[in-house]
Amino acid sequence: MESQRGRLFIVSTPIGNLLDISPRAIECLKAVDIIACEDTRHSGKLLSKYQIDTTRISLHKHNEASRTANLIEKLKNGYDVAYITDAGTPLISDPGSRLVHLVSSEDYEVIVIPGPSAVTAALAGSGFPANRFYFGGFLSTKKKARQDELQESLQRAETSIFFDSPYRIVSTLEMLSTLDQDRTIVIARELTKKFEEFKRGNALELANLFSQKMVKGEIVIVISGTDTPRWLNSKQS
Repeated sequence: MESQRGRLFIVSTPIGNLLDISPRAIECLKAVDIIACEDTRHSGKLLSKYQIDTTRISLHKHNEASRTANLIEKLKNGYDVAYITDAGTPLISDPGSRLVHLVSSEDYEVIVIPGPSAVTAALAGSGFPANRFYFGGFLSTKKKARQDELQESLQRAETSIFFDSPYRIVSTLEMLSTLDQDRTIVIARELTKKFEEFKRGNALELANLFSQKMVKGEIVIVISGTDTPRWLNSKQS
């Protein structure tokens, strides 16, 4: 008799505040046979808080190819597997694409448990139009490539969203100010955490603001599009 085929669950986890995990996600992580984590130590805090003692293995960008083959064997033997990344929804500027693609190509069931995402949280807090938007992932660490990415975003009709490093945010804003000194930008920092903040202004105003302090934490840049209503780009917004 053929054994029941396992399923792969793609599970979203909090981006900062551990209370943001859904009851369904907790139930899933307790019920599966294996949890593949981007970083087992990082995820340990979340799993311990909710008394989840499921077997954990690592799956990150450096071992995704070999680990995926191993997990497909587990699925073949009837094991249910969950995949979580360090924060937010897996695959969104995180590993997991190869895993989901190969598991799907083998006709195993892939079930997504949605939840927190820094992208949608920053977009909602920005107040910019959200009926359509562009997400560019992490801005390049190389100056010319980063400038090209920003220049392209400034030509877009829709809102653009990027992740950036706290160590580069001032230089990124200075670069934006030379490209378009009037465009309204929102910086979302430390989303869902104790020191969460949304700062709005043009690039030069924000560069001056952040240059006066040591910037820490995760950064999301939200850039208004060319179709953004004028009142959203005004000082009264």
